[in-house]
Amino acid sequence: MSNPVFIGRKAELERLKALYKKQASSLVVVKGRRRIGKSRLIGEFAKISSAPKFWSFAGLAPEDGISAGQQRDNFARQLAFMLKIPPMTFLDWSDAFEHLSLHIKPGDIILLDEISWMGSKDPSFIPKLKAWWDKQTIHVLLVFCGSVSTWIEENILKSTAFFGRINLTISLEPLSMPESAEFLRAIGMQLSHYDTYKLLSIVGGVPWYLEQFSPGMTADDNIKQLAFEKNGLLVTEFDRIFHDLFNGKGSTYKKILDCLKDGARTLSEIRQGIEFAHSGTLSQMMDHLVVAGFVMKQSLWSFKTTQPLKQSLYRISDPYMRFYLKVIEPNLGVISDGGFDQVPLSTMPGLESHMGLQLEVLLLQNRPLLLQKLGISPVDIVRQGPYRQTKTTTQQGCQIDYLIQTKTNNLFICEFKFKRREISGEIISEMQDKISRLKTPKGFAKVAVLFHLSGVASSVATNPYFYRIVDLVDFLEDNGDW
Repeated sequence: MSNPVFIGRKAELERLKALYKKQASSLVVVKGRRRIGKSRLIGEFAKISSAPKFWSFAGLAPEDGISAGQQRDNFARQLAFMLKIPPMTFLDWSDAFEHLSLHIKPGDIILLDEISWMGSKDPSFIPKLKAWWDKQTIHVLLVFCGSVSTWIEENILKSTAFFGRINLTISLEPLSMPESAEFLRAIGMQLSHYDTYKLLSIVGGVPWYLEQFSPGMTADDNIKQLAFEKNGLLVTEFDRIFHDLFNGKGSTYKKILDCLKDGARTLSEIRQGIEFAHSGTLSQMMDHLVVAGFVMKQSLWSFKTTQPLKQSLYRISDPYMRFYLKVIEPNLGVISDGGFDQVPLSTMPGLESHMGLQLEVLLLQNRPLLLQKLGISPVDIVRQGPYRQTKTTTQQGCQIDYLIQTKTNNLFICEFKFKRREISGEIISEMQDKISRLKTPKGFAKVAVLFHLSGVASSVATNPYFYRIVDLVDFLEDNGDW
């Protein structure tokens, strides 16, 4: 697109604006998942702040054979292009940064995008960048962006080189559901509420993915083209992400995600599932996946003490990642042979049941909206998250889509439903059974909540059993109130 759509990010833009107003040399770190819009955010800010010049540099993707010298040469080419001069060569990074200093002026914004790619092959990159930055006295905004968040954590945020020098850190999250719906409308998509959720349940609120949908096609045709045709963007995207983020180490990370595609697991369950030797390395790898934005670590807790239990649950927190592993990857052979080219999406077996699980991942990315809809203030929450009670000799097992414990000993037990058909009265007996299995201390109230998309039977709507019955359509409307 010549003019990409830009939606949301109001809080992040305000923070950048406040920092820029100080008119001092300032350092910003923006981290987040690939395709989340990190460099796009800075580009948008440069535009609305009327910066004299926006210097944008990007590292080369870590293909085999890409050397430290080639990363430096790429920087030189980008600088020459912006200056409209013939290509140049720099002997080292000090030379490169000093040359940039000759041209920057007060108020300029400098972006080093995919900084981990730029500097990972050269141990002198960070020290030379730090030495150059320490000499800056004029009002410039220097921004580091990167998808390899573990590299940024270790080499910048936790590094002694930049200790006390970072003025602002932004962790960019997916767009909210209302923002994502607004994005789809802005690119010309005309969708039913059901189809909107179908698209969002697959790609979440990742702006670059949302941009790939074509307004001239139905939701089903878009999904088919992107996810079930040879070389479809969502077919090839997974390997590209893993190559770029976990270059040379992707196979074990992939095994971990495979283990999580059917639901949340404890660390010991993951270790057993992938047959990983006992060591601290697995815990570190799980942390890497959490930092990368693909996995969430969820502490289980005691209702009585509110303290975390020994075991935590890990689950895939990225809708696209789960959809690829659960739906696309098992069908790669058929996709490669063109087996789905003439098959309507609606006839693909099991797809609708997968969408229910996809919706769960999406809703858990939007917890602030869920809490606001229930009228629960974050300050009143003791613990929240998906909950699993393990079966023992003294208690039954049960799994809760989303559980909120408040300071007043209320346990809000939330069920997510995504179906084409109206939800019948059976949902009440199902919830009663589930809640009866949940072991709670004396004096605690178990409060049932239903989030749905398909509508509910009048017998459900008029029954006082549910504290709230929330129609997910409400989250797709204008997001001005959120």
